[in-house]
Amino acid sequence: MKDIIRLDNIRRDFKVGDEIVHALRGVSFTISEGEFVTIMGTSGSGKSTLLNTLGCLDTPTSGEYYLDGTSVRKMGKNSRARLRNLKIGFVFQSYNLLPKTTAIENVELPLMYNPSFSAAARKEKAINALIAVGLGDRLMHKSNQMSGGQMQRVAIARALVNDPAVILADEATGNLDTRTSFEILVLFQKLHAEGRTIIFVTHNPEIARYSSRNILLRDGQVITDTVNHDIHSAAEALAKLPKNDD
Repeated sequence: MKDIIRLDNIRRDFKVGDEIVHALRGVSFTISEGEFVTIMGTSGSGKSTLLNTLGCLDTPTSGEYYLDGTSVRKMGKNSRARLRNLKIGFVFQSYNLLPKTTAIENVELPLMYNPSFSAAARKEKAINALIAVGLGDRLMHKSNQMSGGQMQRVAIARALVNDPAVILADEATGNLDTRTSFEILVLFQKLHAEGRTIIFVTHNPEIARYSSRNILLRDGQVITDTVNHDIHSAAEALAKLPKNDD
């Protein structure tokens, strides 16, 4: 399997007033194609800094980061933005959808920067991505006409539309009720089964049961990195939950 993510001794220091804060203290790991990895840690563990590094939103103070074989650390801002748009599909806790725009228009967004797609091709790809996440009947709905779970599905479709090397999810179930969270986990497991590489950053330890590997951070260091040999089925867990009354 080829490496999609490789971190070699990543350190990230921030100057806060007169103090230097060591947010990441020599983090190293490799994520191969087709893995579903949860990255966990409490507040202050370095999880957000690591997410920003993986997402090419921030560069490490030292160490090397390779994304799908490309070294990121010495890249300029514009090159990094291009790489990010091509290689990473983001899913955020707060969905980050444009209000008053349709599901199709939201999903088309990452393709707007890709000159190789005509308007018709963009639309077709967006529709296919929405069908893949179970929203074929909501194509023309606007954000304010959808539930939280539907909005998160639109966000996942938007993350998929560019066929990225990795899907990077930040607390993607954090704003959702239990039932909807499991519906979204079912979708992530389906994408994983299709061979997608997924990194799911979360503070919820329960989610590790549904991924293939779990990396735990504490004080800017990897404390444990374990393979999950007993992956639970989110679909089975969902089936056991009581039905909503609405």
